[in-house]
Order: sequence, then structure tokens, then C-alpha cells
Amino acid sequence: MPVDAQLAPLLQMIEAGTPMNTLTPAEARDAFRKLTVDFRPPGTLPEVASVEDGTVAGAEGALPARVYRPATEGPVPTVVLLHGGGFVIGDLDTHEAMARAICRGTDSVVVAVDYRLAPEAKFPAAAEDAIAAVRDVQARIAEYGGSDVLAVAGDSAGGNLSAVAAQHVPGIAAQLLVYPATDVLGAYASRDENATGYFLDQPTLIWFIGHYADTAEDLTDPKISPLHGTLEGQPPAVVVTAEFDPLRDEGIAYADALAAAGVPVHQTTYPGLIHGFFDMGPWSAACQQAIDETIARFRELLRP
Repeated sequence: MPVDAQLAPLLQMIEAGTPMNTLTPAEARDAFRKLTVDFRPPGTLPEVASVEDGTVAGAEGALPARVYRPATEGPVPTVVLLHGGGFVIGDLDTHEAMARAICRGTDSVVVAVDYRLAPEAKFPAAAEDAIAAVRDVQARIAEYGGSDVLAVAGDSAGGNLSAVAAQHVPGIAAQLLVYPATDVLGAYASRDENATGYFLDQPTLIWFIGHYADTAEDLTDPKISPLHGTLEGQPPAVVVTAEFDPLRDEGIAYADALAAAGVPVHQTTYPGLIHGFFDMGPWSAACQQAIDETIARFRELLRP
């Protein structure tokens, strides 16, 4: 099917801008914040009971974190949210809507983590921060949701980091992987079919990974390509992808590999949608429906 018609004006605005792969990392971060924060329609952030800034442990020191609490009494699940942005851009503010939507939709405490970014912190910094942060939240879970249910969630690079953390931290109950990057050197038809014109493009993918990784050996490391990690015994997963996304096929491949390893998986590819749709609900009813359905499935894993 064609791209969702309601996304056309947004895509036209993005295409009219300066290509991200021609910007410096600092310029790209500013541009992404303008798109996700400054252009966010007022009044569209989901309501939660409270929001509090704090810190969690990273691999080499404390990391900024933001804790979202639902209007639910008693022990609730805890979800560590790792934001997307190609390991180069993104922060707590750019993923405020996602954090709030998961908190509200699953009645869980969400701990959003601001891990170190490239190129200032090269691979494996983000992966090691993600693992350390999840371990820290796990060790202090009574301070957060209070139940023994701990999950990870993330989109794009954050989906990658969530998968990596799940492979390295025993005891995680569930994982939500939204259009995750899982296999950097893999050959997938979606990278050619959706190479340009759909927000995330092939030149930007190359730009991201060029800032994050230094060597060819890095690219096959399971901490950057989790498809090559040990998948047996991984937590149940919700994996969602978008039809017009260069990362579509590697996300599907990861879901298929989890299932082949005996892991319960619910995988959906949303027709007509593009990379980044989890933040596009205010512009597209189809995006909002996909967000709502995805969070409802994740809730089923957190509250079986």
C-alpha cells in the first residue's frame, strides 16, 4: 500500500530540510530536537501521575534519567526506556511522548535513560551504558515500580540497545523493540526499497554508524548487531516494524530468530508507515493506532 496520506505533509517538510548526513552531530541533534520537541503539537503529551529527573549508573559514571510514574497504586512493573537516534542524536526530551505513552498505557514506571552518544563516546559506550543502567535499575527496583517485573523498551538504536541489554542482564521479563537496528552488515531488501524518501534514509544510516563504530570488527559484534548474539532464553518480545523503513527486514529477521530460538514473539509490520512513526501520532491516525496496539501488546507481557 502507499505511504499513509496523513504523513505526506510531514515527509515533505523533512525532505525540504537539510539532509542529516551533511550536518555535524551537534547540528543534527538540534535539528532532531526541533522536529520532535519544538514542532510537537501542544497538548498532545499523554498525562502521567508524575515526572522526576534523576540519575542511573552508566558504565563510566552516572547518567541522566527521567522517571515517569502512572496513576496506579501498589507495585507496578518497571520499564527501562532507551531512546533512538542512531547512537548520535536523541535525548530524554525527544522521547518524552514515547516514555509517557508506555507509562500510561501499561501502568508501569518508566525509567528513560540518557546514555552517552557518539562520536564523543564511540562503540561500545552506548551498549555498555545500556547494560549498566538496566542492571542498576534492577538492583534498585523497589525505588521504581516495586514489583519484580523489569522490562526494556526502545526504538531504532534504542531497540538495538534494549535487545543488547536483554542479552546481558538476566531476569528481564519482556522487551519492546520498535523498528530496531539488529544487523549492521546484513543484506536486506528493505534497505534498497526504502533507501530514500521515507525520513530515515540509507545515507543517514551510514552516517550514524560511521560516527559510532571504528572498525569492521565492531559491526559484527553482538553488542552492535544483536542478531548475532545468543538468543536462547531471551525474554518474550514485542517487535514492530514499518513497511517503508530501511530497517524493516532486519527487525523481522530478529523476531524470526528469537522465535526460532524458542522465545515467544509478537511481530507486526505496519503497512503504510515509516521509521519514527512512534512519535507521529499527532499527525497520523494510523500511527496513533499502531502506537496504541503496540503498547497494548507490551502491556500483556508486563501484566500477563
